[in-house]
Amino acid sequence: MPRGARKPSPTVHGIDLGTTYSCLAQVDGSGAAQVVPLLDGTATLPSVVLFVGPDDYVTGERARVLARAQPEDVCTLVKRRMGDSTWRFVSHGRSWSAPAVSSLVLRALVSETSFSAAGPVQDVVITVPAYFGDEERRATRLAGEYAGLTVLDVINEPTAAALAYGFARLDGGGPDGSPEEVALVYDLGGGTVDVAVVELADRRLAVVSTDGDHELGGADWDEKLAVHLSRAFLAAHPDAEDPLDDSAGGQALVLAAERAKRELSARDGVVVPVEHDGRRTDVPVTRAEFERLTAGLLDRTVELTRAAVAAARARGVDRIDRVLLVGGSTRMPAVAARLTAELGVPAEVHDPDLAVAKGAAVYGRKKQLERLLTDDLVTRGALRPGLDLEYAAPADVDAACARLGDAVGLTAAQVRRTVEIQVLNTVSRGFGVLALDRFGEPATVFLVHRDDRLPVAVRRSFGTVHDDQRVVTIRVVEQGGGAESPRPEDAKLIAEASIEDIPPGYPAGTEIQVVLRMGFDGILELTALHEGLTDRPLTVRVETGAAPSQADVARERAQVGRVRHRQD
Repeated sequence: MPRGARKPSPTVHGIDLGTTYSCLAQVDGSGAAQVVPLLDGTATLPSVVLFVGPDDYVTGERARVLARAQPEDVCTLVKRRMGDSTWRFVSHGRSWSAPAVSSLVLRALVSETSFSAAGPVQDVVITVPAYFGDEERRATRLAGEYAGLTVLDVINEPTAAALAYGFARLDGGGPDGSPEEVALVYDLGGGTVDVAVVELADRRLAVVSTDGDHELGGADWDEKLAVHLSRAFLAAHPDAEDPLDDSAGGQALVLAAERAKRELSARDGVVVPVEHDGRRTDVPVTRAEFERLTAGLLDRTVELTRAAVAAARARGVDRIDRVLLVGGSTRMPAVAARLTAELGVPAEVHDPDLAVAKGAAVYGRKKQLERLLTDDLVTRGALRPGLDLEYAAPADVDAACARLGDAVGLTAAQVRRTVEIQVLNTVSRGFGVLALDRFGEPATVFLVHRDDRLPVAVRRSFGTVHDDQRVVTIRVVEQGGGAESPRPEDAKLIAEASIEDIPPGYPAGTEIQVVLRMGFDGILELTALHEGLTDRPLTVRVETGAAPSQADVARERAQVGRVRHRQD
């Protein structure tokens, strides 16, 4: 390492914390993103946790295999519960929140990949569905913290997939020098579906619009097929118990349905043996029959796709050049066929299981190099602490890129291109405040709208309700459904704060100025100012109403730390 060069910080890893499968990726010495294999050589870990005792758990494929013996102690699809403060999984007398269960998946993933990773897995970027709201994103960060990781950022899954696809173009290496390309990323995973329209150009990825549903995914296709198999079994054995009424039988049937779904992606038909209650029947299923059973599910994803395309069109983006399919469930032939017919552009299955984690690793590498460059410039007095790289002199940045390139095995140009990549994201949900309408009834006033470009800062003035009003309470809400609604019951209350000790003498209608800000990290900040308290603005970093207390966080962190991950 050249004299004066700073020792590089550990690799920033990318993690796809999936509903059904999770994986971890890193950028190798050549600059390519690679998924780090597990101990058995596979790339993905089933996101399944089986509690085998109060202090022991197993994960992954082994948990799936053992689940039939302990069906009440196996937790699956926990990602769908992220952000739900009331949900708990109870096993062996202990209760687990969704972040706590997810942290056990993360711990197992780190443990399984640590032998093959380029360095310690500590600093990470974790992916989330684009349609995740504020509470779900905070829960994901909390899961990483419970697992002992430093979560540098969370990034939307379609954005990560687009990064993995477009990195050659983004780092200045596009082979044909073609102008900006518009891609639709359709991400159908095991438990969520996301659609995003993104613009890709030299060193710039801009999200235009997003839509999705984190309660819809490949697991729903499995469930539809499992119900069909159960009905066929009962038709053959009318006096037998329904497999789906028994925990172990239902678990086995869903796993059989998942295997059949995978086989039907490559074959026109399969025969599924269903065994339960001492009986057996072989159920033939054709691909066409499976597609009829699940047509409604695919229709729903197409509706979401149309909504994302329409939102992009409203923002001036009226073409789709590429359709990229990611997520394991996009292997079903009906998906590509339907989207190709819908959009008139051939749909490409793009590294379906691994693209999201690879994109997160690419973004992590960018974050790592940005941090190292900033540290170098600040240490040398070429940049004031807290300022972005753009405030440093170009010559100082060039010199820092050369020093850093020598330290990490890259050219100065490669360092510069990577840190100059822009990832421009949008707001996933609308946010606003509750106020009284002209009839004196509570109504939601949206200040930040879905698909607004980040960062965003919106200012709005309101008035007090009463003369001599001493306290003003401001309630921040998040869009609750697919569309903004003025009805308070259609929104989710995520925070409230009060301006207190207002001096007397101010009439009704006195101005209250409210500013909502959201940075690149998707975290809201509220500022409110009463004209009588200009020296005391109310500023609060919005914490969701579902955020656990410090005592709950400490208790859960200790509980996670006590349990052992069994691999024997």
